[in-house]
Amino acid sequence: MSVVATIEVADVFRAADSWRAANDQHLSRDQRRVYGAVRACRTAALGGHSERCGSCGYSRIAYNSCRNRHCPKCQGAARRQWLADRQAELLPVAYFHVVFTLPPAIAAIALQNKAAVYGTLFQAATETLRTIAADPRHLGAELGGIAVLHTWGQNLQHHPHLHCIVPGGGPSPCGTRWIACRPGFFMPVRVLGAVFRRLFLARLLALHAAGQLAFFGNLAPLADAAAFRDYLAPLRQQAWVVYAKPPFGGPEQVLAYLGRYTHRVAITNHRLVALQDGRVSFRWKDYRHHDKIKVMHLDAGEFTRRFLMHTLPSGFHRIRHFGLLANGHRAAKLRQCRDLLAVAATSIADTCTTETTDTEVLAHTVCPHCNGPMVFDAVVPATPEPAPIVGLDSS
Repeated sequence: MSVVATIEVADVFRAADSWRAANDQHLSRDQRRVYGAVRACRTAALGGHSERCGSCGYSRIAYNSCRNRHCPKCQGAARRQWLADRQAELLPVAYFHVVFTLPPAIAAIALQNKAAVYGTLFQAATETLRTIAADPRHLGAELGGIAVLHTWGQNLQHHPHLHCIVPGGGPSPCGTRWIACRPGFFMPVRVLGAVFRRLFLARLLALHAAGQLAFFGNLAPLADAAAFRDYLAPLRQQAWVVYAKPPFGGPEQVLAYLGRYTHRVAITNHRLVALQDGRVSFRWKDYRHHDKIKVMHLDAGEFTRRFLMHTLPSGFHRIRHFGLLANGHRAAKLRQCRDLLAVAATSIADTCTTETTDTEVLAHTVCPHCNGPMVFDAVVPATPEPAPIVGLDSS
């Protein structure tokens, strides 16, 4: 019997090696890559360098990180750089947080067609926001924002939803004035939900007609066009969940929120409680019971299966800019917005600060004994594991 005091997802993966070997044929290449990367992150398998303290002479080996976007230990530096780039794009207006959630029947299709259905989620949600915002009955302005895909719930089950951060207003159609939302109110969520449902289902049917959806297992009958239409019919009568949260207090709150959400993975190491006899325990928030914090216990293999379920296809972008913040014309549109708001380009950036401390990063650069600077000493080559794991493919 063994209990790991400081637990990481990588420890759970190592405890699930037998599950990994037994389920190799059921894992995609992307899932194998994530498993191998997270398992080897900051270990001798990736090599590294030795470093010593310039003050007291303490020495240690710092192993390389895997830099995989699904790894809980490799998001700090990427997050800080991304936030620094976003500072100059913030406007001195209220920002709103809108969440679009797929119903379970669609989530099941998404799990077998990640790139196609997740892409459709981005398209339908952002088109919904832009369409309703352009309607003079609601706002009558051009809208833009940032959309971030999350595919998990607190219990690691599949729960695809999109977080959108949008400014509360935009340029008028003629581009001569700024039109702001009513104080504290963005747009009616019932209207957003109805338009989102219509746009998403229309795009999904188009994907099916074009033969761009695949179905396996219990969903195999949906390959038939009539069966697929019948499957979607009840969804047209349901209310699709769109949630608009209260506006942020200011640009600093927007950055703080983005820092928590943009580079988040399915579960972070700090939520892990124990790893004992091949079972892992982790904290989770039960939203159905007043956000009560509970502890869930899973076999290491089941935990690994749930984690790998959220692996995104290679090249798929889970953070996207849309509307007036789309990459092609973002700089020009931001200049236009600032002109209409009569603010300088640097006024917001100068008042905001991103996270500049990260305990994981500092732990690798500061001496644990005297807080002196750790300096490079020599390269440490990678050391393969003495007993290779059957079926392990981390390429």
